[in-house]
Amino acid sequence: MENISKDDIRYKEAERQVKRIKQFYIFVFIYIVVNIFILFLNFRELKPGETIWQLKYFSLPLFWGIAVVIHAMRTFIPGFMLGSNWEEKKIKELMEKEKQQ
Repeated sequence: MENISKDDIRYKEAERQVKRIKQFYIFVFIYIVVNIFILFLNFRELKPGETIWQLKYFSLPLFWGIAVVIHAMRTFIPGFMLGSNWEEKKIKELMEKEKQQ
């Protein structure tokens, strides 16, 4: 097995990716817990004969779920939002701009 230094660029990139994945899992956990809690509260407040299967009760989970999907795509599909190596390109651009001043 290859020894990898903590200063290695590949190590730092892998470390950033692991942090992004961890943040995504925390986001999904919060999404599930909060939505179950809200649906439970809504279920308790139903009047007799009223059903939980209405859009008003599922609009929050639906739109928040769209955000979860976008977050998943940004986390697991490289270059989904800003393209691959966007950070490096932006850093070089800002450094060039700084040199010209």
